[in-house]
Amino acid sequence: MSTTLLALTLNEIEGVKAIMPLINRSWCEQILVVDGGSTDGTTEWCRTMGFEVYVQKRRGIRFAYFEVLPYIRGDVVVTISPDGNCPVSAIPAILSKIREGYDLVIGSRYLGDAKSEDDDFVTAFGNWLFTKTINVLHRGKYTDAMVIYRAFRRDLVYELDLHKEESYALPERLFRTVISWEPLMSVRAAKRKVRVAEIAVGEPARIGGKRKLQILRWGAAYYFQFWRELWYWR
Repeated sequence: MSTTLLALTLNEIEGVKAIMPLINRSWCEQILVVDGGSTDGTTEWCRTMGFEVYVQKRRGIRFAYFEVLPYIRGDVVVTISPDGNCPVSAIPAILSKIREGYDLVIGSRYLGDAKSEDDDFVTAFGNWLFTKTINVLHRGKYTDAMVIYRAFRRDLVYELDLHKEESYALPERLFRTVISWEPLMSVRAAKRKVRVAEIAVGEPARIGGKRKLQILRWGAAYYFQFWRELWYWR
């Protein structure tokens, strides 16, 4: 079972310089940096260090995933943001759970004693509310349904229709934004009752760069999506 690590970047030069060298290349058969159009030297540094780089053509994290899908060679995909928020030392433990037979393994910021050092009151409440909503509406058992730090079978993307534009078009049109697929992956994994595990990872503080969150627009789009999924997808 081969593994592709996707590192999503956008002007993260300080983070990638600190985090990417910590990744043991034996953990994954493919390490692929997916860049949203950095202007701070992120892509140049990554290429100099020998990392495979794909620069997306359309803005937005969902399009980063959509565009890079044909270039993923692994049977399993690990997604991280190399800005310090995703402690890469947990990658072996996450992949170990995948090898146990889980379809989706989440590096939780809130399981057990884990905590986020990057949360403020608004993001902490939002993550709690969204995760609670998914658990209530779709019978999930998550402590962190929103986080980017996760591993999953590549085929799960297609089984859950995460690659289809129609899965996102209405909430994006209503709230004039582009959302990501992690929350929807969590929802549909719960609905389909695939094997899901979480491990306590936590979230260290960001290293440089800026948050890319569109708190109000993303929050509204995701919340609409959670309720829509009650009848939209089976």
